[in-house]
Amino acid sequence: MPASQHDTTSTSSCSPFIQAKLDDLPSQPGVYLMKGKDDEVLYIGKARVLADRVRSYFQRSHDLTPKTQLMLSLVADIETLLTQSELEALILESNLVKRYRPRFNVVLRDDKHYPYLRFPVREHFPRLSIVRRVKQDGALYFGPYVPAGALRETLKVIRKVFPLATCKIDINGTADRACLEFEIKRCFAPCTGNQTREEYHRIVKQVRMFLEGKDTELLKNLRGEMEAAAHTEAFEEAARLRDRIFKIQRTLEKQRVAQIGPVDQDVLGLSRLGPVADIQMLFIRGGLLIGRKDFFWSDAGEVSDEELLQSTIEQFYNKELIPPKELVVSTQLLDSTIVQEWLSSKKGDAVRIVAPVRGRKRHLVVLAEENATAAMYHHLRAEAADQEAGRELQSLLHLPRLPLRIEGFDISNTMGTHSVASMVVWEYGKSKKSEYRRFRIKTVEGANDFASMCEVVTRRYGGSLAISQRLSLPDLILIDGGLGQVEAAKKALGNLSLTHIPIIGLAKARGEKEDRVFLSGNRNPITLSPSASSTKLLKRIRDEAHRFAITYHRTIRGKALIFPERGTHKQKTMSQKRGTGRAYLSSR
Repeated sequence: MPASQHDTTSTSSCSPFIQAKLDDLPSQPGVYLMKGKDDEVLYIGKARVLADRVRSYFQRSHDLTPKTQLMLSLVADIETLLTQSELEALILESNLVKRYRPRFNVVLRDDKHYPYLRFPVREHFPRLSIVRRVKQDGALYFGPYVPAGALRETLKVIRKVFPLATCKIDINGTADRACLEFEIKRCFAPCTGNQTREEYHRIVKQVRMFLEGKDTELLKNLRGEMEAAAHTEAFEEAARLRDRIFKIQRTLEKQRVAQIGPVDQDVLGLSRLGPVADIQMLFIRGGLLIGRKDFFWSDAGEVSDEELLQSTIEQFYNKELIPPKELVVSTQLLDSTIVQEWLSSKKGDAVRIVAPVRGRKRHLVVLAEENATAAMYHHLRAEAADQEAGRELQSLLHLPRLPLRIEGFDISNTMGTHSVASMVVWEYGKSKKSEYRRFRIKTVEGANDFASMCEVVTRRYGGSLAISQRLSLPDLILIDGGLGQVEAAKKALGNLSLTHIPIIGLAKARGEKEDRVFLSGNRNPITLSPSASSTKLLKRIRDEAHRFAITYHRTIRGKALIFPERGTHKQKTMSQKRGTGRAYLSSR
């Protein structure tokens, strides 16, 4: 939200404290933080000359948008951080926006680390693995794959087409026997010495060419090998190579973008409808469309196209991501030169940002814009359904306000052992995974879901999550369970003087197929309509809490089976009393 630039240095009426800050601004590059009461960060921006940029906000001007005027009315302090260059200011701004998530900045609601394929080609027998952190370790990284399903599909193709080892053992050629992959011809068993390092690296080279989009060179090499095998009457090998060529051609026909050459590009298309905006990113690697990602804003009416695109690029690539050689955007950026310099430093090679007006690249932008439009309407329909579900819940449960934030809890254990709990967060109709939390039960022995629920609710709303991490209080608490679990959670809230937060349970009555809502103090549950939007929303949250809890429980239980020596003396004693002889993990 950059301010308008003017030659005049006069400022509108502001407090003496702010005026003193404006008079003392440095004429150097850096970052500025607009702060409100209680030191809340309202907006973060960067500037080549801090004095000019910050003072421009407070000049008498009709150019400022209502949103900027509202922000200025809340400003109680201005803090500046000097940098050596405009590039350093851009990097610092991105890091601070990620940290503070100011409400007047364009902020991506996205904190994921995207998966890459790691290929350590310098090893004797390299194998592909999935990672979410890119390191400077000499390995090749391919991606990002968004969504992760695109990565699984790519791996599936590679494992069907190329006989590359998939095991995790140390391959030294001394294994006694090969595994099943050798029997089904998906590996040539280098572990037993059946395949030399040179032969294995021939396959590695083919996989690398496939991932880099060098399909013409790859297919030419494979056809040469096929003809050589046929010439020496190695017909079985020639047939395998023929099948490999066919599978590669079929895969490339499905994924190849209408491009010339094995290009690496990210294409950004923007679509708007009133205050609503959506940006679609298409990830093209080696000429293959490997995935896409969209970013949606419901209130971006006062933000320019240029600022939306630049903020998206800065925040998205501020993670451990490798930029492609080229970014193709629908509109030229505000600070294109600085952003290119920053991306080039991250990649270690030149990165270009282009805004084409014609040709093949423009067609790619149009494709991204069409996908952005489709995604935008999908979000709008989903928001309408979520609003309907919220209103239904408010009416059904007589809630004092619309349940915009719902927190769901579940308990998971195996006959009272390795007891854990989960908390999931639903905000504005979407899961907010950055605020999910999981707990090991500390104070409860055995299978006591009521006491476990009481402990978890107490820890969530009375412990560090409520104080140091400052998670917002929910408009509704959803418990996976019946009246007993609800009363236990209600008791915990009462001890914390938080009885004003509505709390419900969702469970099936014995012998019934449909879920019912249980309310504190009411033995008669509310029967839900299976087709109602509110029912579907509650089930989604309950099922997500259950999935998150049981996944954590399986992890803890699996570690206990592998490392029984980590169990505490208390749990070992409990185990011995049960006669199992198994040591259990501590409930840290």
